[in-house]
Amino acid sequence: MIKIGMIIGERYEILEKIGTGGMSDVYKAKCHKLNRFVAIKVLKQEFSENANFVSKFRVEAQAAAGLMHPNIVNVYDVGEENGIYYIVMELVEGITLKKYIEKKARLSVKEAISIAIQISMGIEAAHNNHIIHRDIKPQNIIISKEGKVKVTDFGIAKAATSNTITSNVMGSVHYTSPEQARGGYSDEKSDIYSLGITLFEMLTGRVPFNGETTVAIAIKHIQEPIPSPRDYIPEIPVSVEQIVFKCCQKSPDRRYQTMAELIADLKQSLINPDEDFVKIVDPDEEASTRMITDRDMVQIKRQSDRRDSMDEALRLKKDVQRKARRPEPEPEEEEDEYEEGTYEEEYEEEAYEEEDIEEDYEDGEELEEDEDYDPKMERITTILAVAAALVIGCIVLFLVGKTIGIFPFEGGIGDREDTAAEEEAEKVEMPKVVGRQLEEVRQELLGMGLNPEVAYQETDEYEAGLVLRCNIDIGVMVDGETDILLTVSAGASGIEVPNVVGASTAEGVSTLEQKGFVVNRTESYDSQVPKGNIISQSPEGGSKAPSGSTVTLRISQGPEENKVRVPNVIGVSEMDAIATLTELGLSVASVTEVNNDDASLAGLVCYQSYSVGTYVDSGTTIDLRVSLGPKQSTYSFSGSIEPPSAEEDPDYKDGLNVVVSILTADGVSLLNTNTASFPISVNYTGIQSASGTVTFTYTVKTDAVTDTNPETGETITTEGTEVEKTVVRELQFTPEA
Repeated sequence: MIKIGMIIGERYEILEKIGTGGMSDVYKAKCHKLNRFVAIKVLKQEFSENANFVSKFRVEAQAAAGLMHPNIVNVYDVGEENGIYYIVMELVEGITLKKYIEKKARLSVKEAISIAIQISMGIEAAHNNHIIHRDIKPQNIIISKEGKVKVTDFGIAKAATSNTITSNVMGSVHYTSPEQARGGYSDEKSDIYSLGITLFEMLTGRVPFNGETTVAIAIKHIQEPIPSPRDYIPEIPVSVEQIVFKCCQKSPDRRYQTMAELIADLKQSLINPDEDFVKIVDPDEEASTRMITDRDMVQIKRQSDRRDSMDEALRLKKDVQRKARRPEPEPEEEEDEYEEGTYEEEYEEEAYEEEDIEEDYEDGEELEEDEDYDPKMERITTILAVAAALVIGCIVLFLVGKTIGIFPFEGGIGDREDTAAEEEAEKVEMPKVVGRQLEEVRQELLGMGLNPEVAYQETDEYEAGLVLRCNIDIGVMVDGETDILLTVSAGASGIEVPNVVGASTAEGVSTLEQKGFVVNRTESYDSQVPKGNIISQSPEGGSKAPSGSTVTLRISQGPEENKVRVPNVIGVSEMDAIATLTELGLSVASVTEVNNDDASLAGLVCYQSYSVGTYVDSGTTIDLRVSLGPKQSTYSFSGSIEPPSAEEDPDYKDGLNVVVSILTADGVSLLNTNTASFPISVNYTGIQSASGTVTFTYTVKTDAVTDTNPETGETITTEGTEVEKTVVRELQFTPEA
């Protein structure tokens, strides 16, 4: 029995229970040997007592432990202690894809494709190691706080299916493939089917097949075609619809055959979403016998009639020609005329003589050559074919040489016009930068493809961070990737920027951060500076800059090679940024939420650790920051709440039971209590509003009233009544530093 605080495996301290499932309970634990937090999945008792299941479970879990991939929840250890069987896994802080879909109702197309790509990469790594998941569903996919998508529970599904585990353990039948529903053989393409169903749910917010029982749903997987996601969400692109269809084909042979094929189409759909490039091939139809349609019969008949007509025409022509070649002796003049005839006539005569020779053969004898064969015509045809091939080859060589620059020929007028148009299109107009804040200007210039370089100047006339001068005037057309030198105010007292040129990246970053500067890195090729060392810095070493300002380091990548150009993801959503970077072969290391003064960037990426246009190695990890919006002022409230005063309500008496509530101006409740004891001590921090109210609600009883009738002298007493009173008092909160 697992208890909080116990240690298993002589190293894992159980801290808290964080989840439960059909087969196991999940706990957060601390590994004291490696000093890290992990997740421990402990098998429930009914499975721990099944020796056959435990045996297979251990084998599959150990196989899964060999998988190491950024999109897989990695398995660290497998163990058993006092009948407790457990798996030690990577602890991922986040939510399941199922909860994420429920939270957002449905995902955008780009977000769904980005998540599907990351899932596919994790599954591909497992398939390359001959491990099949067999239970792909949103519940087994975790999205971390950093935006990473990870697949979990590898290997467990196979152990479960091998031991006839009930359906509630195996999870929802909504995602099972037809071959699994039949109880037959399943392979990598079963995971592809389940991923297709998961993609359908991400796009539409619902599963394609539903029913009252698991059996009814399984039958639908086997028999019914999957509905189109565009029936529910019409704006889904046709390419994405076709990807879902191909993943969810009933026959495994008609689906994607590998995860690599699926990933390629998913990435293509990000680039050309409305292009119908997905091809679904039915191997059974490629070589199958099919019925001849009426249209086929008409075409066959027409072709047959044309051949019969041609044969008849040739036969008649030969009869006429044979008669013409066997005339009565002609006068001498005609013989001379024949000798002076054209080459074509001579050629036809030779052909006729060959036909006469063939006709003299006895019936039943086979001819060694076809009766239409003509060696002279064959030689002419061969010569013409060779000449045509040479001409085509020369044209192709010329075009290829011109394209790669072998031939120094200048293009025609059209080429020059196109080149001029392209050069003009690459130019951008310099915006107004003087008098604006540096960070705002920097982001705008980077978005235009320009390279801002910063030099600081100490001055007490302008606030720190304000652009004073620029080497390019406003409105000037400049080429992309032009260096723009900005002179920025360092305020009255700047800090001297250390000179880190030539140092290693780690050394330079450490030196600058110790001085209080924020480091931004950009990379470029340089054959003179070793890879990883700093080529230049902006602002330069020895100049002064405000504390907390950004210093951009240009880091050498060594001699130029094939690199990936870092795109601009500032101003887009977190998932769109991850999709863009993933498509280019880059990855996201971390995503943090920060305050940013630009209100328009709230909820969007406001920082990337590599500058736009930097060339980096494929697989480079990039840190992102997502804006929480401008930092809001906060307030505190500390003190004592006194009861209603005599001025506020003369009827209030000590000892009354009072409901006391404190509400901020923006509707946040800080206190709601029932008490007869005053004063009430309170202490609140992080309040978003500058003011609020405290409300007292209580019931008072009026005194009895005695009246005397002057005529009769009779005394009449009126009992007191209960009256509910409300007193509202304004509060002002104290601004926090």
